[in-house]
Amino acid sequence: MDSSLYSNRTHKLKKRPKIHYNYRIPLLFTSAIVIFCVVFFIVSKILFSPPPTPLFQNSEPALHTQCTGSTTSGEKFLWYAPHSGFSNQLSEFKNAILMAAILNRTLIIPPVLDHHAVALGSCPKFRVSSPNDLRFTVWNHSIQLVREHRYISMADIIDLSSITSISAVRFIDFRVFVSMWCGVSFNLFCTKDLSAHSSLNEQLHQCGSSLSGHDTNINKCLYVSAEDCRTTVWTYQSNYEDGSLDSFQADDELRKKKKILFIRKRKDVYKAFGPSSAAGPAIVLAFGSLFTAKYKGSESHIDIRKAPKDQRIQLLIQKMEFLPFVPEILNAGKKFTHERIKAPFLCVQLRLLDGQFKNHWKATFLGVKQVLGSLIQKGPLPIHLFVMTDLPFHNWTGSYLGELAKDSDDFKLINLREEDELVAQTAKKVLNSGHGTKLQFATGNFDGREEQCNALSLPDMLLFIEETICSCATLGFIGTSGSTIAESIELMRKNNLCLV
Repeated sequence: MDSSLYSNRTHKLKKRPKIHYNYRIPLLFTSAIVIFCVVFFIVSKILFSPPPTPLFQNSEPALHTQCTGSTTSGEKFLWYAPHSGFSNQLSEFKNAILMAAILNRTLIIPPVLDHHAVALGSCPKFRVSSPNDLRFTVWNHSIQLVREHRYISMADIIDLSSITSISAVRFIDFRVFVSMWCGVSFNLFCTKDLSAHSSLNEQLHQCGSSLSGHDTNINKCLYVSAEDCRTTVWTYQSNYEDGSLDSFQADDELRKKKKILFIRKRKDVYKAFGPSSAAGPAIVLAFGSLFTAKYKGSESHIDIRKAPKDQRIQLLIQKMEFLPFVPEILNAGKKFTHERIKAPFLCVQLRLLDGQFKNHWKATFLGVKQVLGSLIQKGPLPIHLFVMTDLPFHNWTGSYLGELAKDSDDFKLINLREEDELVAQTAKKVLNSGHGTKLQFATGNFDGREEQCNALSLPDMLLFIEETICSCATLGFIGTSGSTIAESIELMRKNNLCLV
C-alpha cells in the first residue's frame, strides 16, 4: 500500500473539524411531547367521556332521584333501628307507629330480626351504641335476611288491621322502600349469579351507610337523629316544659367513673321533628332505637301515654295498647289447645338461659311449686301443664322440670317444639298471606311482590304460637318475673284473645 496515500488520508481525518452535540435539546423536545399527550388524554376523557356516578355531590352523598321527591310523590318516611328480642322489637314497633302518626310520616316496616342479632346496650348505665352505628347494624342484618331468603316483616306477624283505618297511619315494607329509594331490585338475590350479587351488595352498602347517617344529613332529603336514651326522653303535648331536665340523670359516681357528660332532657318530638323544624322538609327521618322502659321513676327514652290536645293520636294510643298476632298464628294456638291438650291446663313460662334469668332458677321454680301444690289439693289429677321454656328438653334432667316430667300421676306435661308439623304449617300460611306487602301507602307504585324470593327456610313461628297457647290456659299462667315474654302473654290474657 502507498504510504503517502495513507498518510494523506490520515492527515485529512485529523483536520476534519469536530462537531459538539447538545443533548438537552432533543430531551426537552421529547418531554414536551409526552406532557402534551398526557394533558390531551386527560382533557379528552373529561370532555368526551360520561362522568362516573359520584358518591358525593356538593359535599353531600347522592341518594339517587328520590331526593327530588319524583318517585315518592311527596311522601315522607320514618325509619328506625329495632333491636334485641322479639318482645322488645314489638314494643319499639308500637312506638314507631306512634311517632310516624304524630309526625305525619309513612312508617317503614322493619323485618323481624334474629334474636339479639342487634344489641343496644344499657340505658341506665349510659352505655349504648350510637344511633348511626345502630342504624347501620340493623340495615346490614335486614339485607342479610333478604339475601338468605329468611326475611319476614313485623306486619306479617302483628295484625295491624285495627289501626290501618286511622288516616294518620301509613306503612311501607322495608324491601319495597329500599327497592324504590336505592334503585335496586331484590330479584337479583333470587338468582345464583354471584357477579350480580357483588354489584348489588356494594350499592346497598353505600345506600345503607348514607341512610344511617355515616355521611351527613342531606338537605330536604335525609335527616338523621343523633338523640338516644342518654340524652333525651321524647314527649308529646306533656305538662313538662320542652327542654326541661328529666328526673333521672347519671349519678356522680358514674359520671366520674365513665367520664359521662350527658344530660337527659325532655323534648317534644313534634317541635323537634315536625313541619317547622330542620327535619320537617326531609323525605326520610331516621331515628335510632325507639325502645323505652320504666326506670327509677322515669321512662328510658319515650314518655308518650296521652295526647290531650290531639284526639286522633289519643285514639291511636288506645288502639295500640294491644296489637294481636295475625289470624294464622292465633288459629294455630287455638287449634293446639283444642286438638292436642283437650283439657283445662296451666301454662308455665320459664325463661332460664337468657341474661339475668340464669341466676334466678330457685326463685322461679319456687313460684311454680307453690301454684302446683295448690292445684294438686283441688284436683282433679293429673294436672295438664303446658311448659314454655328456653331450656332444651334434653337438659331437663336434674332440674325441677325433670322431676315434673317423671311425676306422671300428678302431672301431664305438654310442650311444642320447632320441628312440630303445626309450626311448619303455620309458617307456610304466614308467608303465603303476605300481610306486610298489602299495607303499602296509597301513592306507592310498588306492591312488594316483585321484591320477594321463595324462602329457603321457613321463619320460626314457635314463640308466637306458644304465647297464643298460654293466653288460652284456663287454669292460669305462671310467668318468669321480669320477662318481656311473660308481659306479652299477660296482655293477651287481659284482652281475652282466646275467646275471640
